[in-house]
Amino acid sequence: MNPTIRLLLAAALLWSWIGPAAAQEVEASDMVRGGMQAIQMIDQGKAGELWDGATPATRKRVPRADFTGQVASSRAPLGAPRMRTWVAVNRQVVTDPDGDTAGQYVSIEYETRFANRPENTLRELVSFHLDRDRMWRFSGYVLR
Repeated sequence: MNPTIRLLLAAALLWSWIGPAAAQEVEASDMVRGGMQAIQMIDQGKAGELWDGATPATRKRVPRADFTGQVASSRAPLGAPRMRTWVAVNRQVVTDPDGDTAGQYVSIEYETRFANRPENTLRELVSFHLDRDRMWRFSGYVLR
C-alpha cells in the first residue's frame, strides 16, 4: 500500500461532549460522531488543527508538517467526499511499555465515495486513544 495513502497517526480532537466521566463507558454513537467531526476537519483542510491537539504519542511519531502534507497529498486527487457511511466500530486494549501508546483505543471505519472516484468506495479509519488524563483524543487516520 502506498505510504502516502496510509495516513496519519495524528491529531487531536477533544470533545466537550465526551468528558472524563464518560471515558470508560463511551458510547459507540459518540465515537462515530467524533470520527465524523475529525474527518470533516480533514475535508476542510484543518489537518494541522487536528495534529495540534493530538495524543502525545502521535505528536512524537509524526511531525506536524509531515501529517498535514500526507493528508493533503492523499486527499487532493480524490476530490470532495460525496457519500460517507460508518461501517464498523472496534475497541482494542494495547499493552506497551511506552505509557503514551498503551491503553484503550476505539477505531471507526467509514466507507467513502469521492467525486473523482465515483465508481469506487474507499475506507477511512479514524482512531481515538484514551489518554492518561482520561480524555479521548484523535490518534489516527488511514485512507485505503
